[in-house]
Amino acid sequence: MTDTSILSVIHYQVMWDRLISVVEEQAQALIRTGFSTSTREAGDVSAGIFDTSGDMLAQAVTGTPGHVNSMARAVAHFLDRFPVDTMKPGDVFITNDPWKGTGHLHDFTVVTPAFFNGACVSLFACTCHVVDVGGRGIGPDGRQVYEEGIYIPLMYFAREGRVDETMIEIVRGNVREPVQVIGDIYSLAACNDIGCERLVEMMSEFGIETLDALGEHILDKTARAMKEAIADIAPGTFHNTMRVDGYERPLDLVAALTVHEDHISVDFEGTSAPSPFGINVPFCYTEAYATFGVKCVVAPKVPNNAASLAAIRISTPENCILNAKHPLPVATRHITGQLLPDVMFGCLSQVRTRAGDPLAVPAEGSSCLWNLFAMGGAGRVDAEPETLADARVFNVMSFHSGGAGARAGKDGLSATAFPSGVRNVPIEITEAGSPMIVWRKEYRTDSGGAGYYRGGLGQIMEVDTLDTAPFAVSANYDRVLFPPRGRDGGQDGAAGVVRLKSGEHLRGKGQQTVPYGERLLIEMPGGGGIGDPLQRPAEMVAKDVREGMVSAEKARSVYGVALDDAHAVIADQTETLRMQLRAKMKQDAAEDRSVQMETSK
Repeated sequence: MTDTSILSVIHYQVMWDRLISVVEEQAQALIRTGFSTSTREAGDVSAGIFDTSGDMLAQAVTGTPGHVNSMARAVAHFLDRFPVDTMKPGDVFITNDPWKGTGHLHDFTVVTPAFFNGACVSLFACTCHVVDVGGRGIGPDGRQVYEEGIYIPLMYFAREGRVDETMIEIVRGNVREPVQVIGDIYSLAACNDIGCERLVEMMSEFGIETLDALGEHILDKTARAMKEAIADIAPGTFHNTMRVDGYERPLDLVAALTVHEDHISVDFEGTSAPSPFGINVPFCYTEAYATFGVKCVVAPKVPNNAASLAAIRISTPENCILNAKHPLPVATRHITGQLLPDVMFGCLSQVRTRAGDPLAVPAEGSSCLWNLFAMGGAGRVDAEPETLADARVFNVMSFHSGGAGARAGKDGLSATAFPSGVRNVPIEITEAGSPMIVWRKEYRTDSGGAGYYRGGLGQIMEVDTLDTAPFAVSANYDRVLFPPRGRDGGQDGAAGVVRLKSGEHLRGKGQQTVPYGERLLIEMPGGGGIGDPLQRPAEMVAKDVREGMVSAEKARSVYGVALDDAHAVIADQTETLRMQLRAKMKQDAAEDRSVQMETSK
């Protein structure tokens, strides 16, 4: 390699890093100016830069995989509708089409062309989840997408700098929170403007007229890195099935993952058919999270762009809940879609490198979000009108999460949103913007699956309203009937629970009323464990007990660790306990084999 070529590579790397800083500032501008809690507090957004062919060159670190990876496909739809040669400075495009955007009507995607010296050199795109789009509100109860809210086709938000006020008025007239929704739409356009400005500064500084050479370098280097990562894995086809709650019936998510020479393919043949309720997943969102799950394990350090996404190929049957067709309801597509990385992990747990080493794969976690969607006032609560006479009308969208699965070599993360990556919303924000009051928000002791590496804990929230009236909750949860599974001898995490404080259990999905005088308890699932719990060092178990992660009772009955009143390990009793538990496990296994043999006869 000549000195000139070395300098060229360094030059490209500096520009590449600068490009990432441009899109990260784009995302941060969206968060700083966003109106809704999902944008400014949870970071439920995405931002990225694309070449003029619609290939994503770089994404912001800030953002969710569901938004980023489906947005990566969305820009091609915008280009089909608005070719680059028809675009002009000041043009801004918008849609919330679930099939051409990011999966449901609550996500708005905005695309803005960037011009330099009179020529369109790139496209900036961004997405955020808005608090309301009218219709039934966020929930799985709708039977068609038409019930789920206002639909904005691919259209101009602004033409040569002039905002389409008619479109804005139509949106304003169809949503319950017009200030927040319209504010977020303007924030989307503004953050793209920031990206355009910073890109022009960058191109001027580096003396380049187009992004063609830089884009080719980025995609070529990424493609080679992905090929090298895949080549390190032994080829083969690996299967996994995961049963989850569904709505009206349980669902089976079935996958076959095949490692080829230069790419990985995933086929969801055998997965359940679509649901009549809004837990269906458009293909763009299926592709986004399935791809993310594979890449997390196979090539976590390779940049996420068009080239890395192209190396993972997803296919589904036509009549499949993961390939929902218009006009199926899709409002809570995230409930099902965010479970897909766990399905991929189950396949990848069987894969080995060419050297024979197993891939580092976590156990299953809570996966789908356990957000608080609450509402109050006339027309929002199923109650007698007189009980709602003085009740305030409100909508709360507050992001929260259960525990993640144990990781290879580490415990799982507690109350952490994986795979979405959004942040928990502080209770002060929820209470400041609504009559809701959060009486309790704490780790859920013993919810993490036991193992050599323990699963992350879920959390408990106890909520009520200051109004002297009932309120409604839209439950959009999974892992209530089928908890996150442990791996390699680790135990399952705790299943989620939705109930009233008086004891009555509510459904895991659908809008339900919390009577006045009651409190709602949301007990979020914990992640599965990895490895034999009896092998976990006793001192680590004692530390878990002291920190409230594990109860003294579970330390004794599951981990075989005896503790004194100060939660210090009693060594001789612990040794005896573990011997007894191992003996019981062998006896139970022998009895299970005997039953299976009798059944087979």
